[in-house]
Amino acid sequence: MTLAIMQPYFLPYMGYWQLMALADRFVVYDNIQYTKRGWINRNRFLREGADAYFTVPLKKDSDHLNVADREVADDYDRSKLLRSLEAAYRRAPYFATAFPVVERVVQCPLRNLFEYVHHSLVVMADALEIRTPLVLSSTIPIDHSLTSGRRVLALCKAMGADRYVNPIGGRDLYSKVDFDANAVRLEFLRPRPIEYPQFGGTFVPNLSIVDVLMFNSTDAVRAMLDQSDVVPAL
Repeated sequence: MTLAIMQPYFLPYMGYWQLMALADRFVVYDNIQYTKRGWINRNRFLREGADAYFTVPLKKDSDHLNVADREVADDYDRSKLLRSLEAAYRRAPYFATAFPVVERVVQCPLRNLFEYVHHSLVVMADALEIRTPLVLSSTIPIDHSLTSGRRVLALCKAMGADRYVNPIGGRDLYSKVDFDANAVRLEFLRPRPIEYPQFGGTFVPNLSIVDVLMFNSTDAVRAMLDQSDVVPAL
């Protein structure tokens, strides 16, 4: 069984969805510390030919709280965010089919940060026809005080996984020796370069899945889910 484990990211780039589609089970961390300037509550979109950030604002609170203990700001203007995305993409070829999906994500009334982002993952996975079950890390019976590779291995054991796939950017985080000793094959997902027309300008890569959906048909996006390579750990 192939397992992948990720933080909850808000409308992440294509590589996140490629990893989800590859896995038999996809664990989403809900009991990890919130990270500032990460991708949990923000991402990038195309605005006037360049990348720009969109963000879900949070209530002020301790930076040491877990994601599941953070709340969306009371003054989070969902309609304003949607207006920004609409202004950026209303001329995109697949706006009419993509924007309703984005609306379902953004307009979600949940106030808990993890629940809000998890809802976005569920909605988008359904739109992409990814059927991989999403599992909350806190529901898996392990010692959750473990960190890094030990925590991942504990999750693999508890889930009965014999293969763990991680994004290629985390190649230096884990030891093949440790995984081999626990009979878990360690591999890394390396997305292939994906390029598509964006209003005729210079292509801006690795933007939110929102950008991908606005410029590509559903069939084309589905095909992109397979445009990656799995690299064995060295």
